[in-house]
Amino acid sequence: MGQLIHTFTVEDTDEIIPKVKQDFGDEAMIVTHKQIKAKTLTQKPLYEVVVAVDEKDYEEHLKKLGKTPVKKSPSGASSSTKPAEVRQEKNFKQPKRDDDVILDFSNKAELMKNKAYAAAYNAPQNSKNKLESFKERLSEVSSEISKVANVDEMLKPSFDANYDKKIQSFEKQINKLSEKVSLIIDMMWEDKAQLHNNIIIPPEFASIYKQTKESGMKEEHVEAIMKATVENMPVSMKTNPEAVSRYFYSLLRNMLPVRAEKEIKKQKIMMLVGPTGVGKTTTLAKLAFRYAYGDKRYKTGIITLDTYRIGAVEQLFQYAKMMKLPIIDSIEPKDLDEAIKSLNYCEVILVDTIGNSQYDQSKLAKTKEFLSHSNADIDVNLVISANTKFEDLMEVYKNFSESLNVDTLIITKFDETKVFGNIFSLIYDTNIPMSFFSIGQEVPDDLEPASGEFLVKCVLEGFKRKSDE
Repeated sequence: MGQLIHTFTVEDTDEIIPKVKQDFGDEAMIVTHKQIKAKTLTQKPLYEVVVAVDEKDYEEHLKKLGKTPVKKSPSGASSSTKPAEVRQEKNFKQPKRDDDVILDFSNKAELMKNKAYAAAYNAPQNSKNKLESFKERLSEVSSEISKVANVDEMLKPSFDANYDKKIQSFEKQINKLSEKVSLIIDMMWEDKAQLHNNIIIPPEFASIYKQTKESGMKEEHVEAIMKATVENMPVSMKTNPEAVSRYFYSLLRNMLPVRAEKEIKKQKIMMLVGPTGVGKTTTLAKLAFRYAYGDKRYKTGIITLDTYRIGAVEQLFQYAKMMKLPIIDSIEPKDLDEAIKSLNYCEVILVDTIGNSQYDQSKLAKTKEFLSHSNADIDVNLVISANTKFEDLMEVYKNFSESLNVDTLIITKFDETKVFGNIFSLIYDTNIPMSFFSIGQEVPDDLEPASGEFLVKCVLEGFKRKSDE
């Protein structure tokens, strides 16, 4: 009999002991508990709890509850009926600190850490020629490794003064061969030096080319950027895959216009426009909190033109009440300047608008009417969702910009997609600067100033929160 480890979450620390007693019995021991999510305006905090209980005690507790104890397979491993969160540790020791982690990897998971194995495991199996070519290349590299790794000669104990130098030379050669293996793996995706629209993709570029192709970026943009990289990159860097990657990242970052956040010295009026469902109201609430309670605090007010959606108006009024900010609803276009005048003491005014389809010309015309009746200097921010395909993004931008003269882009829903090449291509085509990214649903936390570096990482590596990096 061994120890069972179980992990669960609660929203209140007062719930921990009752839950442990109820689920695992009086003999269970609380190993550790820690907060994993802070309290926000819209959600309670979250605590993670780790519990240890003797397997025999746990089985007796389950019997008291009228539940069937977990059975073991002949090999000693838990059967599929055992909850995923519970695992057996025969030699379990209590962690010394809250942040200790117990890891349990299967052989396959360990193998998948190896880039060569993982790529080969996931490689397409329907191309016999590519597979055979891959085997031949691996055989050649393996032969080279055998020659370099002359273990009997190079690694035998020696007091020769040149021993350390030999070891260093050996390590360098092994590293170079490891890079060759990685390149071969990447080239399985597309044949070496294949011709793409009159561009020859060198093997050292294979990995970055593959990432870009899979990002959802428009094909012609991929080819144009790759061509610029191949033609303009210094020759000395072209044979180093890491240097190629750094150069490519830098090139993409410099292609993305960003409107940097500056200190507000005169009244700033931001109008948020965009299709339904992109998160305008939530984004406006995040911006309101940022300006009113951020590092640099500004007197902030809210105006809503969206009187069509009762729920959205109530939500915005609730946010304003929680943040103790003034809010005015403006029903008719002629009322907008009056509302702005009422908030003349505010340094920042945020204007929420009617959400409508890019094809709904009547609602677009209504929003345009508000702008044309106002004498104020209003900054128009088009809010778009990252999980929208490129063709639809272009339609959104085209129709909204023709009616409203868009100044900048706010991009939302980073947490709801895995590909971001569509956003890159939109900015590449329109050259409209980005201003903010909404990276999740939490108000006010999930908002940050736009940056080319962050978006390029999302394009080539996928979205990752800073806490995950």
